[in-house]
Amino acid sequence: MLTAATIEVESLTKRYGSVEALRGVSFSVSEGEVFGLLGPNGAGKTSTVEILEGLRTPDSGRVSVCGLDPQTSGIEYKYVIGAALQSTALPDKMRVHEALDLFGSFYPRRRGTSELIKRFGLEEKRNALYSHLSGGQKQRLALAMALVNDPRVVFLDEPTAGLDPQVRREIYDIVEELKKEKKTILLTTHYIEEAERLCDRVAIVDHGKVIALGTPRELKQRSGAVTRITVRMAKPETNGALNTLEGVTECRTEADDYLLYSTRVPRTIVALVKHLEEQNNELVSLEISAPSLEDIFLELTGRRLRD
Repeated sequence: MLTAATIEVESLTKRYGSVEALRGVSFSVSEGEVFGLLGPNGAGKTSTVEILEGLRTPDSGRVSVCGLDPQTSGIEYKYVIGAALQSTALPDKMRVHEALDLFGSFYPRRRGTSELIKRFGLEEKRNALYSHLSGGQKQRLALAMALVNDPRVVFLDEPTAGLDPQVRREIYDIVEELKKEKKTILLTTHYIEEAERLCDRVAIVDHGKVIALGTPRELKQRSGAVTRITVRMAKPETNGALNTLEGVTECRTEADDYLLYSTRVPRTIVALVKHLEEQNNELVSLEISAPSLEDIFLELTGRRLRD
């Protein structure tokens, strides 16, 4: 059961020259919760996390992590947090075990190097040079270094960006293990499936503001997002008639598919079949999907998450 807030962010603002990166961001994260900041590149996710990590100073607003202020709590703050940045760079000639030994030496309380190497599946790479690691191995090492001090709170900034699907799933498993250990985790992502799989709650961020906040299920229930019907036909449509089918509020194309957004799915499907018969066309495939977080983002902003 989630308890009192471990992370508190209130009215956070940050400007870089003429760019207003954060415009009053507020949220809280309970102890043991996995909380996601979901949004496109440039939404303000990384600025928020870097302020929480103590790497940037906010222009205004209040931040508290484990009751501490990242800007004024000094070394005490470093002992309670761990972080995997969006990109990690170590000396090419540093070996895996040397990196963990070095980072562990910074803390009075630490996890053993051998324990972390085993946990993150790096046994065969224990003596490998950093330059010889794959992208996925480098990310696993970054996560191991984030946990070397056994922190209460872990910040993960785009932990699976640029990784292939298999490695991404491995990182998901690691995050789920941390959740079982009751670690408080704040992660940023622009992957819909990542947020839905890992996060207890999500804040959707766009243009420096939180535009929606809740569990993935709550956001879907609260949203007016309609059901998506993905249709592929033997012959392409040319007259825009799919927009006029009963229940359809919007029709978009994506590669060879037509995406129909419907408020009355059974009636839309009946009308679609009738339309195809009249046009002497054939249905190749049809898939019905409940509203996703991407659909909700599209509804709230009028654009796709990766735009």
